[in-house]
Amino acid sequence: MKNLTLRNITEACGGTYTGPEACLDTEITGITTDSRTVSEGGLFVAIRGEKTDGHRYVAGTFAAGALAALVEERPEDAAGALIQVPSTLQALKDLAEFYLAQLPADIVGVIGSVGKTSTKEMLAAVLGQKFRTLKTEGNFNNEIGVPLTAFRMREEDEIGVLEMGINHFGEMHRLAKITRPKTVVFTNVGTAHLEFLGSRDGILKAKSEVFDYMDENGQIIVNGDDDKLSTIEQVKGINPIRFGIGEQGFSHKNDVWADGIVSRGLDGISCRIHTAEGGFDVTIPSPGKHMVYNALAGTAAGLVYGLSLEEIRKGIESYMPLGGRFHIIKGDAYTVIDDCYNANPGSMKASISILKEALGRRVAILGDMGELGENEKAYHEEVGVYAAKTGIDLICCVGKRSEAMAEAAGKYAKEHPETDCAVRHYPTVADLLSSAEKILEKNDTILVKASHSMEFGRIVTALCG
Repeated sequence: MKNLTLRNITEACGGTYTGPEACLDTEITGITTDSRTVSEGGLFVAIRGEKTDGHRYVAGTFAAGALAALVEERPEDAAGALIQVPSTLQALKDLAEFYLAQLPADIVGVIGSVGKTSTKEMLAAVLGQKFRTLKTEGNFNNEIGVPLTAFRMREEDEIGVLEMGINHFGEMHRLAKITRPKTVVFTNVGTAHLEFLGSRDGILKAKSEVFDYMDENGQIIVNGDDDKLSTIEQVKGINPIRFGIGEQGFSHKNDVWADGIVSRGLDGISCRIHTAEGGFDVTIPSPGKHMVYNALAGTAAGLVYGLSLEEIRKGIESYMPLGGRFHIIKGDAYTVIDDCYNANPGSMKASISILKEALGRRVAILGDMGELGENEKAYHEEVGVYAAKTGIDLICCVGKRSEAMAEAAGKYAKEHPETDCAVRHYPTVADLLSSAEKILEKNDTILVKASHSMEFGRIVTALCG
Protein backbone atom coordinates (compact mmCIF):
# COMPACT_ATOMS: atom_id res chain seq x y z
CA MET A 1 0.00 0.00 0.00
CA LYS A 2 1.52 3.26 -1.18
CA ASN A 3 3.67 4.97 1.48
CA LEU A 4 2.11 2.93 4.29
CA THR A 5 5.36 1.89 5.90
CA LEU A 6 5.33 1.28 9.64
CA ARG A 7 7.37 4.47 10.03
CA ASN A 8 4.83 6.59 8.14
CA ILE A 9 1.90 4.91 9.90
CA THR A 10 3.42 5.71 13.28
CA GLU A 11 3.92 9.35 12.30
CA ALA A 12 0.46 9.73 10.72
CA CYS A 13 -1.20 8.36 13.85
CA GLY A 14 1.04 10.12 16.37
CA GLY A 15 1.85 6.71 17.81
CA THR A 16 4.75 5.02 19.56
CA TYR A 17 6.48 2.17 17.73
CA THR A 18 7.93 -0.88 19.43
CA GLY A 19 9.39 -3.63 17.32
CA PRO A 20 12.23 -4.53 14.95
CA GLU A 21 13.93 -1.46 13.45
CA ALA A 22 14.31 -3.40 10.20
CA CYS A 23 10.52 -3.40 9.73
CA LEU A 24 10.04 0.37 9.98
CA ASP A 25 10.40 1.00 6.25
CA THR A 26 8.35 -2.00 5.15
CA GLU A 27 5.02 -1.24 3.44
CA ILE A 28 2.04 -3.15 4.79
CA THR A 29 -0.07 -5.27 2.43
CA GLY A 30 -3.48 -4.43 3.90
CA ILE A 31 -5.42 -3.10 6.89
CA THR A 32 -8.26 -4.75 8.77
CA THR A 33 -10.16 -4.47 12.04
CA ASP A 34 -11.29 -8.10 11.74
CA SER A 35 -8.70 -10.57 13.01
CA ARG A 36 -10.19 -13.25 10.75
CA THR A 37 -9.27 -11.34 7.57
CA VAL A 38 -5.73 -10.24 8.38
CA SER A 39 -3.35 -10.59 5.42
CA GLU A 40 0.26 -11.76 5.33
CA GLY A 41 2.27 -8.62 6.02
CA GLY A 42 -0.82 -6.65 6.97
CA LEU A 43 -1.78 -4.30 9.81
CA PHE A 44 -4.39 -5.27 12.39
CA VAL A 45 -6.22 -2.40 14.10
CA ALA A 46 -7.54 -3.40 17.54
CA ILE A 47 -10.88 -1.60 18.01
CA ARG A 48 -12.82 -1.71 21.26
CA GLY A 49 -16.44 -2.45 20.32
CA GLU A 50 -19.71 -2.96 22.17
CA LYS A 51 -19.47 -6.75 21.93
CA THR A 52 -15.75 -7.46 21.83
CA ASP A 53 -12.30 -5.93 22.22
CA GLY A 54 -9.89 -6.31 19.31
CA HIS A 55 -6.94 -6.37 21.69
CA ARG A 56 -7.93 -9.94 22.59
CA TYR A 57 -7.01 -11.08 19.08
CA VAL A 58 -3.67 -9.35 18.53
CA ALA A 59 -1.57 -12.45 19.23
CA GLY A 60 -3.64 -14.50 16.82
CA THR A 61 -3.14 -11.99 14.02
CA PHE A 62 0.64 -12.26 14.37
CA ALA A 63 0.31 -16.02 14.14
CA ALA A 64 -1.69 -15.48 10.94
CA GLY A 65 1.08 -13.40 9.40
CA ALA A 66 0.33 -9.79 10.38
CA LEU A 67 3.35 -7.47 10.20
CA ALA A 68 2.11 -5.16 12.96
CA ALA A 69 -0.84 -4.19 15.15
CA LEU A 70 -2.24 -0.79 16.03
CA VAL A 71 -3.21 -0.86 19.73
CA GLU A 72 -4.17 1.29 22.70
CA GLU A 73 -2.38 -0.95 25.19
CA ARG A 74 0.33 -3.55 24.77
CA PRO A 75 -1.00 -7.12 25.00
CA GLU A 76 1.17 -9.37 27.16
CA ASP A 77 1.40 -12.08 24.53
CA ALA A 78 2.17 -9.81 21.54
CA ALA A 79 4.89 -11.29 19.35
CA GLY A 80 5.29 -8.63 16.69
CA ALA A 81 5.60 -4.92 15.95
CA LEU A 82 3.16 -2.64 17.77
CA ILE A 83 2.11 0.96 17.21
CA GLN A 84 0.52 2.29 20.37
CA VAL A 85 -1.94 5.23 20.23
CA PRO A 86 -4.47 6.81 22.63
CA SER A 87 -7.40 5.85 20.36
CA THR A 88 -7.25 3.21 17.65
CA LEU A 89 -10.52 4.51 16.17
CA GLN A 90 -9.05 7.98 15.72
CA ALA A 91 -5.81 6.47 14.43
CA LEU A 92 -7.80 4.49 11.85
CA LYS A 93 -9.32 7.74 10.56
CA ASP A 94 -6.02 9.61 10.61
CA LEU A 95 -4.39 6.81 8.68
CA ALA A 96 -7.16 6.72 6.06
CA GLU A 97 -6.83 10.46 5.54
CA PHE A 98 -3.05 10.12 5.12
CA TYR A 99 -3.44 7.20 2.70
CA LEU A 100 -6.05 8.80 0.44
CA ALA A 101 -3.89 11.91 0.15
CA GLN A 102 -1.22 9.72 -1.53
CA LEU A 103 -3.58 8.47 -4.25
CA PRO A 104 -4.55 10.20 -7.52
CA ALA A 105 -8.18 9.05 -7.60
CA ASP A 106 -11.08 11.51 -7.43
CA ILE A 107 -13.47 10.80 -4.58
CA VAL A 108 -17.20 11.00 -5.29
CA GLY A 109 -18.99 11.31 -1.97
CA VAL A 110 -22.61 10.11 -1.81
CA ILE A 111 -24.72 11.60 0.97
CA GLY A 112 -28.43 11.92 1.80
CA SER A 113 -31.23 10.50 3.88
CA VAL A 114 -32.63 7.87 1.51
CA GLY A 115 -31.20 5.99 -1.44
CA LYS A 116 -27.48 6.48 -0.83
CA THR A 117 -26.61 2.86 -1.52
CA SER A 118 -28.63 2.48 -4.73
CA THR A 119 -27.33 5.86 -5.92
CA LYS A 120 -23.77 4.77 -5.13
CA GLU A 121 -24.28 1.58 -7.13
CA MET A 122 -25.68 3.57 -10.05
CA LEU A 123 -22.80 6.05 -9.99
CA ALA A 124 -20.28 3.21 -9.97
CA ALA A 125 -22.09 1.49 -12.86
CA VAL A 126 -22.00 4.67 -14.95
CA LEU A 127 -18.49 5.91 -14.11
CA GLY A 128 -17.16 2.37 -14.45
CA GLN A 129 -17.90 2.57 -18.19
CA LYS A 130 -14.86 4.83 -18.60
CA PHE A 131 -12.80 4.72 -15.41
CA ARG A 132 -11.38 2.14 -13.04
CA THR A 133 -13.85 2.70 -10.22
CA LEU A 134 -13.88 1.47 -6.64
CA LYS A 135 -17.07 1.70 -4.57
CA THR A 136 -18.21 1.21 -1.00
CA GLU A 137 -19.15 -2.40 -0.34
CA GLY A 138 -21.97 -3.43 1.95
CA ASN A 139 -22.73 -1.00 4.78
CA PHE A 140 -19.19 0.36 5.15
CA ASN A 141 -20.31 3.98 5.29
CA ASN A 142 -19.53 5.11 8.87
CA GLU A 143 -16.42 6.18 10.79
CA ILE A 144 -15.00 2.67 10.62
CA GLY A 145 -16.43 1.63 7.26
CA VAL A 146 -15.26 4.68 5.31
CA PRO A 147 -11.59 4.24 6.34
CA LEU A 148 -11.74 0.53 5.56
CA THR A 149 -13.16 1.35 2.13
CA ALA A 150 -10.37 3.87 1.61
CA PHE A 151 -7.78 1.19 2.37
CA ARG A 152 -9.16 -0.96 -0.48
CA MET A 153 -8.15 1.70 -2.99
CA ARG A 154 -4.95 1.33 -5.01
CA GLU A 155 -2.87 3.62 -7.23
CA GLU A 156 -4.55 2.23 -10.36
CA ASP A 157 -8.02 3.33 -9.23
CA GLU A 158 -9.22 6.49 -10.96
CA ILE A 159 -12.46 7.17 -9.07
CA GLY A 160 -13.69 6.13 -5.63
CA VAL A 161 -17.46 6.26 -5.09
CA LEU A 162 -17.80 6.42 -1.32
CA GLU A 163 -21.08 6.37 0.56
CA MET A 164 -21.07 8.41 3.77
CA GLY A 165 -23.77 7.85 6.38
CA ILE A 166 -24.30 9.73 9.63
CA ASN A 167 -26.80 10.13 12.46
CA HIS A 168 -25.14 12.79 14.64
CA PHE A 169 -23.77 16.28 14.15
CA GLY A 170 -20.02 16.32 13.54
CA GLU A 171 -19.85 12.88 11.95
CA MET A 172 -20.01 14.14 8.36
CA HIS A 173 -17.30 16.66 9.18
CA ARG A 174 -15.03 13.83 10.26
CA LEU A 175 -15.87 11.66 7.23
CA ALA A 176 -15.30 14.53 4.82
CA LYS A 177 -11.93 15.28 6.42
CA ILE A 178 -10.90 11.72 5.59
CA THR A 179 -12.25 11.61 2.04
CA ARG A 180 -12.02 15.26 0.86
CA PRO A 181 -14.42 14.57 -2.03
CA LYS A 182 -13.94 16.12 -5.45
CA THR A 183 -17.62 15.59 -6.23
CA VAL A 184 -20.56 15.46 -3.79
CA VAL A 185 -23.85 13.81 -4.78
CA PHE A 186 -26.69 14.78 -2.41
CA THR A 187 -29.74 12.53 -2.88
CA ASN A 188 -32.38 14.11 -0.61
CA VAL A 189 -33.25 15.28 2.89
CA GLY A 190 -35.75 12.89 4.48
CA THR A 191 -36.77 11.93 8.00
CA ALA A 192 -34.10 9.37 8.89
CA HIS A 193 -32.22 9.96 12.18
CA LEU A 194 -34.61 12.61 13.48
CA GLU A 195 -33.99 11.21 16.95
CA PHE A 196 -30.50 12.72 16.90
CA LEU A 197 -30.72 15.50 14.32
CA GLY A 198 -34.08 16.94 15.39
CA SER A 199 -35.62 18.07 12.09
CA ARG A 200 -35.11 18.02 8.34
CA ASP A 201 -33.32 21.36 8.70
CA GLY A 202 -31.04 19.67 11.22
CA ILE A 203 -30.42 16.83 8.78
CA LEU A 204 -29.54 19.30 6.02
CA LYS A 205 -27.16 21.14 8.34
CA ALA A 206 -25.46 17.94 9.52
CA LYS A 207 -24.98 16.50 6.04
CA SER A 208 -23.85 19.85 4.61
CA GLU A 209 -20.78 19.61 6.85
CA VAL A 210 -19.29 17.71 3.89
CA PHE A 211 -18.73 20.98 2.05
CA ASP A 212 -16.12 22.15 4.57
CA TYR A 213 -13.64 19.64 3.19
CA MET A 214 -14.69 19.19 -0.43
CA ASP A 215 -12.34 20.16 -3.25
CA GLU A 216 -12.74 23.84 -4.21
CA ASN A 217 -12.45 22.84 -7.87
CA GLY A 218 -15.04 20.12 -7.45
CA GLN A 219 -18.70 19.72 -8.30
CA ILE A 220 -21.94 19.42 -6.34
CA ILE A 221 -24.84 17.36 -7.69
CA VAL A 222 -28.18 17.71 -5.89
CA ASN A 223 -31.79 16.58 -6.21
CA GLY A 224 -33.53 19.67 -7.59
CA ASP A 225 -36.95 18.30 -6.62
CA ASP A 226 -36.07 18.32 -2.90
CA ASP A 227 -37.32 21.44 -1.11
CA LYS A 228 -34.41 21.51 1.35
CA LEU A 229 -31.69 20.91 -1.23
CA SER A 230 -33.12 23.73 -3.33
CA THR A 231 -31.79 26.11 -0.66
CA ILE A 232 -28.21 25.24 -1.65
CA GLU A 233 -27.35 28.09 -4.00
CA GLN A 234 -23.56 28.13 -4.17
CA VAL A 235 -20.76 26.56 -2.14
CA LYS A 236 -17.14 27.75 -2.39
CA GLY A 237 -18.07 29.42 -5.66
CA ILE A 238 -19.51 26.15 -7.01
CA ASN A 239 -22.99 26.28 -8.54
CA PRO A 240 -24.75 22.94 -7.98
CA ILE A 241 -25.90 20.75 -10.85
CA ARG A 242 -29.56 19.92 -10.26
CA PHE A 243 -31.44 16.83 -11.37
CA GLY A 244 -35.12 15.92 -11.13
CA ILE A 245 -38.25 14.63 -12.76
CA GLY A 246 -39.33 17.35 -15.15
CA GLU A 247 -37.34 20.33 -16.36
CA GLN A 248 -38.57 22.60 -13.57
CA GLY A 249 -37.22 21.72 -10.14
CA PHE A 250 -38.51 22.77 -6.75
CA SER A 251 -37.39 26.37 -7.14
CA HIS A 252 -34.74 26.17 -9.89
CA LYS A 253 -34.50 24.75 -13.38
CA ASN A 254 -33.09 21.23 -13.37
CA ASP A 255 -29.94 20.74 -15.47
CA VAL A 256 -30.63 17.03 -15.97
CA TRP A 257 -34.23 15.82 -15.99
CA ALA A 258 -36.48 12.92 -16.99
CA ASP A 259 -39.92 12.59 -18.52
CA GLY A 260 -41.86 9.90 -20.38
CA ILE A 261 -41.67 7.66 -17.32
CA VAL A 262 -43.25 4.22 -17.80
CA SER A 263 -43.31 1.51 -15.15
CA ARG A 264 -42.35 -2.00 -16.29
CA GLY A 265 -43.60 -3.52 -13.05
CA LEU A 266 -40.95 -5.45 -11.20
CA ASP A 267 -38.86 -5.59 -14.39
CA GLY A 268 -37.84 -1.95 -14.12
CA ILE A 269 -38.80 1.51 -15.26
CA SER A 270 -38.26 3.42 -18.51
CA CYS A 271 -37.84 7.14 -19.14
CA ARG A 272 -36.23 9.72 -21.38
CA ILE A 273 -33.35 11.67 -19.84
CA HIS A 274 -32.60 15.19 -21.03
CA THR A 275 -29.32 17.09 -20.72
CA ALA A 276 -27.75 20.18 -22.27
CA GLU A 277 -25.85 17.77 -24.56
CA GLY A 278 -28.98 15.96 -25.75
CA GLY A 279 -31.34 13.26 -24.57
CA PHE A 280 -31.63 9.49 -24.59
CA ASP A 281 -34.15 6.77 -23.80
CA VAL A 282 -33.23 4.24 -21.16
CA THR A 283 -34.74 1.31 -19.28
CA ILE A 284 -33.50 1.05 -15.70
CA PRO A 285 -33.37 -2.64 -14.70
CA SER A 286 -34.83 -2.07 -11.23
CA PRO A 287 -38.35 -0.87 -10.40
CA GLY A 288 -39.52 2.30 -8.74
CA LYS A 289 -39.66 6.02 -9.40
CA HIS A 290 -36.69 6.50 -7.07
CA MET A 291 -34.56 4.64 -9.61
CA VAL A 292 -35.21 7.43 -12.10
CA TYR A 293 -33.63 9.85 -9.62
CA ASN A 294 -30.66 7.49 -9.25
CA ALA A 295 -30.26 7.36 -13.04
CA LEU A 296 -30.39 11.15 -13.20
CA ALA A 297 -27.69 11.43 -10.53
CA GLY A 298 -25.61 8.95 -12.53
CA THR A 299 -26.16 10.97 -15.69
CA ALA A 300 -25.07 14.20 -14.00
CA ALA A 301 -21.94 12.55 -12.62
CA GLY A 302 -21.20 10.98 -16.00
CA LEU A 303 -21.34 14.37 -17.69
CA VAL A 304 -19.06 15.88 -15.02
CA TYR A 305 -16.47 13.20 -15.81
CA GLY A 306 -16.75 13.48 -19.59
CA LEU A 307 -18.71 10.36 -20.47
CA SER A 308 -20.73 10.29 -23.68
CA LEU A 309 -24.51 9.92 -23.50
CA GLU A 310 -24.17 6.40 -24.91
CA GLU A 311 -21.66 5.45 -22.21
CA ILE A 312 -24.03 6.83 -19.57
CA ARG A 313 -26.98 4.90 -21.01
CA LYS A 314 -24.98 1.65 -21.00
CA GLY A 315 -23.93 2.29 -17.43
CA ILE A 316 -27.50 2.86 -16.26
CA GLU A 317 -28.70 -0.30 -17.98
CA SER A 318 -25.90 -2.33 -16.36
CA TYR A 319 -27.07 -1.41 -12.84
CA MET A 320 -27.41 -4.33 -10.43
CA PRO A 321 -29.10 -3.96 -7.00
CA LEU A 322 -27.41 -5.26 -3.86
CA GLY A 323 -28.93 -7.91 -1.64
CA GLY A 324 -31.13 -6.25 0.96
CA ARG A 325 -31.64 -3.21 -1.31
CA PHE A 326 -34.77 -4.02 -3.34
CA HIS A 327 -33.27 -7.26 -4.58
CA ILE A 328 -35.91 -9.35 -6.33
CA ILE A 329 -35.62 -13.10 -5.72
CA LYS A 330 -37.89 -15.34 -7.80
CA GLY A 331 -38.30 -18.69 -6.07
CA ASP A 332 -40.47 -21.75 -6.65
CA ALA A 333 -43.09 -20.65 -4.14
CA TYR A 334 -42.81 -16.84 -3.92
CA THR A 335 -41.29 -13.77 -5.48
CA VAL A 336 -39.51 -12.04 -2.59
CA ILE A 337 -38.47 -8.40 -2.68
CA ASP A 338 -35.53 -8.28 -0.29
CA ASP A 339 -35.44 -4.66 0.90
CA CYS A 340 -34.61 -5.40 4.50
CA TYR A 341 -31.34 -3.56 4.98
CA ASN A 342 -32.91 -0.43 6.43
CA ALA A 343 -36.09 1.64 6.51
CA ASN A 344 -37.57 5.04 7.17
CA PRO A 345 -40.98 6.50 6.24
CA GLY A 346 -39.85 7.70 2.82
CA SER A 347 -38.20 4.46 1.75
CA MET A 348 -41.10 2.42 3.17
CA LYS A 349 -43.60 4.30 1.01
CA ALA A 350 -41.39 4.04 -2.07
CA SER A 351 -41.08 0.27 -1.72
CA ILE A 352 -44.78 -0.17 -1.05
CA SER A 353 -45.56 1.81 -4.20
CA ILE A 354 -43.43 -0.57 -6.24
CA LEU A 355 -45.05 -3.64 -4.67
CA LYS A 356 -48.36 -2.25 -5.88
CA GLU A 357 -47.15 -2.73 -9.48
CA ALA A 358 -46.66 -6.49 -9.03
CA LEU A 359 -49.03 -8.97 -10.63
CA GLY A 360 -51.02 -11.42 -8.51
CA ARG A 361 -51.38 -11.40 -4.74
CA ARG A 362 -49.20 -8.81 -3.00
CA VAL A 363 -47.97 -9.08 0.59
CA ALA A 364 -46.03 -6.47 2.57
CA ILE A 365 -44.07 -7.70 5.60
CA LEU A 366 -43.11 -4.46 7.35
CA GLY A 367 -41.17 -3.96 10.57
CA ASP A 368 -40.09 -1.32 13.03
CA MET A 369 -38.31 1.84 11.87
CA GLY A 370 -35.66 3.17 14.24
CA GLU A 371 -34.23 6.60 15.11
CA LEU A 372 -37.40 8.55 14.31
CA GLY A 373 -37.50 10.58 17.51
CA GLU A 374 -40.52 11.68 19.49
CA ASN A 375 -42.89 11.34 16.51
CA GLU A 376 -42.05 7.71 15.79
CA LYS A 377 -45.60 6.50 16.49
CA ALA A 378 -47.07 8.98 14.04
CA TYR A 379 -44.56 7.95 11.37
CA HIS A 380 -45.45 4.28 11.81
CA GLU A 381 -49.14 5.13 11.59
CA GLU A 382 -48.49 7.15 8.45
CA VAL A 383 -46.82 4.20 6.76
CA GLY A 384 -49.65 1.89 7.84
CA VAL A 385 -52.29 4.11 6.28
CA TYR A 386 -50.23 4.51 3.12
CA ALA A 387 -49.89 0.73 2.76
CA ALA A 388 -53.61 0.18 3.26
CA LYS A 389 -54.48 2.85 0.71
CA THR A 390 -52.51 1.05 -2.00
CA GLY A 391 -54.85 -1.91 -1.85
CA ILE A 392 -52.13 -4.45 -1.05
CA ASP A 393 -53.74 -7.81 -0.30
CA LEU A 394 -52.02 -8.50 3.02
CA ILE A 395 -50.02 -6.28 5.38
CA CYS A 396 -48.01 -8.04 8.09
CA CYS A 397 -46.50 -5.69 10.67
CA VAL A 398 -43.76 -7.08 12.90
CA GLY A 399 -42.36 -5.55 16.08
CA LYS A 400 -43.37 -3.38 19.02
CA ARG A 401 -43.27 -0.06 17.18
CA SER A 402 -45.12 -1.57 14.23
CA GLU A 403 -48.16 -2.25 16.34
CA ALA A 404 -49.11 1.39 15.67
CA MET A 405 -48.59 0.75 11.96
CA ALA A 406 -50.92 -2.25 12.05
CA GLU A 407 -53.59 -0.42 14.02
CA ALA A 408 -53.60 2.52 11.59
CA ALA A 409 -53.66 0.24 8.56
CA GLY A 410 -56.45 -1.89 10.03
CA LYS A 411 -58.53 1.17 10.88
CA TYR A 412 -58.20 2.54 7.36
CA ALA A 413 -59.03 -0.84 5.80
CA LYS A 414 -62.12 -1.18 7.99
CA GLU A 415 -63.32 2.30 7.06
CA HIS A 416 -62.60 1.68 3.37
CA PRO A 417 -63.62 -1.94 2.67
CA GLU A 418 -63.12 -1.40 -1.05
CA THR A 419 -59.37 -1.69 -0.45
CA ASP A 420 -59.92 -5.38 0.37
CA CYS A 421 -56.78 -5.32 2.51
CA ALA A 422 -56.09 -7.73 5.39
CA VAL A 423 -53.84 -6.56 8.26
CA ARG A 424 -51.99 -8.63 10.85
CA HIS A 425 -49.53 -7.83 13.63
CA TYR A 426 -46.82 -10.09 15.03
CA PRO A 427 -44.71 -9.19 18.08
CA THR A 428 -41.55 -10.88 16.75
CA VAL A 429 -39.99 -12.29 13.60
CA ALA A 430 -40.37 -15.77 15.10
CA ASP A 431 -44.12 -15.22 15.49
CA LEU A 432 -44.40 -14.16 11.86
CA LEU A 433 -42.40 -17.13 10.60
CA SER A 434 -44.45 -19.60 12.65
CA SER A 435 -47.57 -18.37 10.83
CA ALA A 436 -46.05 -17.97 7.36
CA GLU A 437 -47.40 -21.19 5.86
CA LYS A 438 -50.92 -20.30 6.98
CA ILE A 439 -51.02 -16.73 5.69
CA LEU A 440 -48.98 -16.93 2.49
CA GLU A 441 -50.04 -18.44 -0.81
CA LYS A 442 -48.10 -19.89 -3.72
CA ASN A 443 -46.97 -17.23 -6.24
CA ASP A 444 -47.33 -14.36 -3.76
CA THR A 445 -45.08 -11.34 -4.32
CA ILE A 446 -43.74 -10.42 -0.89
CA LEU A 447 -42.01 -7.21 0.16
CA VAL A 448 -39.76 -7.62 3.23
CA LYS A 449 -38.69 -4.29 4.76
CA ALA A 450 -37.68 -2.90 8.16
CA SER A 451 -34.80 -1.21 9.91
CA HIS A 452 -31.63 -3.29 10.02
CA SER A 453 -31.98 -3.93 13.76
CA MET A 454 -35.07 -6.05 13.09
CA GLU A 455 -32.90 -8.66 11.35
CA PHE A 456 -35.45 -9.26 8.61
CA GLY A 457 -32.83 -11.14 6.62
CA ARG A 458 -34.09 -14.16 8.57
CA ILE A 459 -37.46 -13.77 6.89
CA VAL A 460 -35.89 -13.58 3.43
CA THR A 461 -33.84 -16.68 4.13
CA ALA A 462 -36.88 -18.58 5.38
CA LEU A 463 -39.08 -17.62 2.42
CA CYS A 464 -36.42 -18.33 -0.18
CA GLY A 465 -35.05 -21.51 1.42
